[in-house]
Amino acid sequence: MGIQKKYLKTRSICKATFRLTREEAREAKHVFIVGDFNNWDELATPMKALKNGDFVATLDLNTGREYQFRYYFDKIAWGNDPQADGYCYSSYGDCENSILSI
Repeated sequence: MGIQKKYLKTRSICKATFRLTREEAREAKHVFIVGDFNNWDELATPMKALKNGDFVATLDLNTGREYQFRYYFDKIAWGNDPQADGYCYSSYGDCENSILSI
């Protein structure tokens, strides 16, 4: 699964599709993707629940930069993407954030 990146030829945009399996999503009912791209707004970007329990979201992101992000499960727990391009320390909450390089 993981993160799929599709670069547009006509614009400096990457369509990044984030997908979590039901197990990776901790069998949550609702998952949000939260990060630099939405000013860390916890509820701004809900992921779509699929019939098999997986979650998916596609974002248009500007190329040539890195984005920090995390997943927010059922508005109670945070997690990283197991397929992220890397991880970096965050002083907020003493945790690591996932990194996506576009």
